[in-house]
Amino acid sequence: MASSIGNEKSVNPVLRISQLDALELNKALEQLVWSQFTSCFHGFKPGVLAHFEPEVKAFLWLILWRFTIYSKNATVGQAILNIQYKNNLSQTEKYQPLSKHQKLWYLIFTVGGRWLEERCYDLFNNRQLQSFCKIKRCINFGAGLLKLCGLLNFLIFLQKGTFATLTERILGIRSVFCKPQSVRQVGFEYMNRELLWHGFAEFLIYLLPLINVQKLKLKISSWCLPIAGLSNSENTLAACCKECSLCGEWPTMPHTIGCSHVFCYYCIKSNYLFDMYFTCPKCGSEVHSLQPLKYKIEMTELH
Repeated sequence: MASSIGNEKSVNPVLRISQLDALELNKALEQLVWSQFTSCFHGFKPGVLAHFEPEVKAFLWLILWRFTIYSKNATVGQAILNIQYKNNLSQTEKYQPLSKHQKLWYLIFTVGGRWLEERCYDLFNNRQLQSFCKIKRCINFGAGLLKLCGLLNFLIFLQKGTFATLTERILGIRSVFCKPQSVRQVGFEYMNRELLWHGFAEFLIYLLPLINVQKLKLKISSWCLPIAGLSNSENTLAACCKECSLCGEWPTMPHTIGCSHVFCYYCIKSNYLFDMYFTCPKCGSEVHSLQPLKYKIEMTELH
């Protein structure tokens, strides 16, 4: 009983989320290395690396393995999170690094397995012989079986918290903390701010289409700029048609809506199509009829 308690104290288990975070960091690093490597060939002919892509990737992952697992017993993601691999096959209580055989088999299972999968797909993709078809079916069956085993291993990992990948379980390597960890504390201030902001943004997105912004703007402008005592004579119309009442520019194809103000045809037509209850922003008159400005009024304005 005492020996079992001592063994439990000597083991510093790694949280499940930390192991999954390390795997995601490893994938992000591989994508970053590959994108940086391919950017060196942007000036070359397209498709230069297409025929040798599996071999190039295997070479890059080999370099990563040499400076991570082989030398430090930890991947880059694990090193960031203060995690390293332990030889779980050893019976001693102290930390035991990975053996050379475990490191080599890790290289074969990870780098060699991915290279074999990509290269076999290219080799047997365009082969129509019966023998090649059988080999391809066997390879597909083996790949599917490995994925099924990986799924089962992941379910066991969620329950027990050890061996996040099938390779770790087969080789008997386990993730442990390099140094004792304190209780993990999670701050929710940032999450609360994000939730509040996204909730407010969704409320605005739902509310804004229900508000007739154009009509509200016209109402406010009519209150701020009240104009009284306007006559409908041609002289008053000529004096007011120097600019469009909507855009403020010289009216293009000037039209009226029944009041003494002039609008560009496109300005008044687009606003009237958008709002059937459109009113003049100057005087608040509704659209009675959209009529072009008389020719003599235009000539009077030009003079």
